[in-house]
Amino acid sequence: MATLSTPMAAECSLGIQCRATPTWKRLLDLCGVVALFPLLLPVLTTVAIYIKFVSRGPIFFVQSRVGFGGDRFRIYKFRTMHVPTVSRDEMHRKFVSQYADAESPLAKPKYENELIPGGNLIRKLSLDELPQVFNVLIGNMCLVGPRPDVLMIEDYQPWQLRRFEVMPGMTGLWQVSGKNRLTFDQMIDLDIEYIETRSLSNDLRILARTVYVLLFEHNE
Repeated sequence: MATLSTPMAAECSLGIQCRATPTWKRLLDLCGVVALFPLLLPVLTTVAIYIKFVSRGPIFFVQSRVGFGGDRFRIYKFRTMHVPTVSRDEMHRKFVSQYADAESPLAKPKYENELIPGGNLIRKLSLDELPQVFNVLIGNMCLVGPRPDVLMIEDYQPWQLRRFEVMPGMTGLWQVSGKNRLTFDQMIDLDIEYIETRSLSNDLRILARTVYVLLFEHNE
């Protein structure tokens, strides 16, 4: 679990300079989740019951991602697709690898035929991301930070490993700055910008901006 320590850097594996989670940030995560949980619980319960009602299989989608210091962790999401006979992980990783090499944004793969009924709406509203509040409570994610993706650590260029200096987040500067309209390198640049300017005021600004994007902008 993340500690209530001062933000000092220490070299982790792969030469990554891991930055400890500041006390204010862990408190923001815990207080934020606790304060919002009475509002989140009915939504979490409703979505979970709905998924179980319309589709056979588990309620949650659990996947290994690269997180703080290059260590892997299990991320939790609501399942919005039918359970496949063959894992989609490699196909998803291939797309993100192409995205990382591209000089312009790429259109996301079309999964409409594989989505459960209502799965597209759950994704548009980002309700599938809500179970990550449990990742925040566990301490392997924060409310705000670089977004963890499906790439393996070896898929990254050395300079891009800086995004693992801090805890990954449920939302971040990338999500409120254009998201999939940006290139992969632009996403990494925003991650590094966030790391270099990390502060309570910035986190609060990103959280407020996230709410605005979800309510008033086309969330893809």
